[in-house]
Amino acid sequence: MSHSQESAEVVGLKAITWMAGNEELLPVFLGATGASEADMRAGIGDPAFLGALLDFIMMDDAWVAAFCDAQGLPYDTPMRARMQLPGGGDIHWT
Repeated sequence: MSHSQESAEVVGLKAITWMAGNEELLPVFLGATGASEADMRAGIGDPAFLGALLDFIMMDDAWVAAFCDAQGLPYDTPMRARMQLPGGGDIHWT
């Protein structure tokens, strides 16, 4: 699946919906990022926030699998979507 920024944002919106409904992981995300539920609502229209959420999900393979399984997406979808959102092309390994 090819990703434009628009389709990447759709993946990010699916991630926000999935995260909001995940009673176990939502508090971990909010605690780790310092975001509030109000920030999440505001982040719906912010491609940078969606990218940060995808970054968080990609920290754990189990989270990637759970998200993708719930949404019926291939496991590489979050990574491919992330590359199209702000900051996604700025990977530095050093």
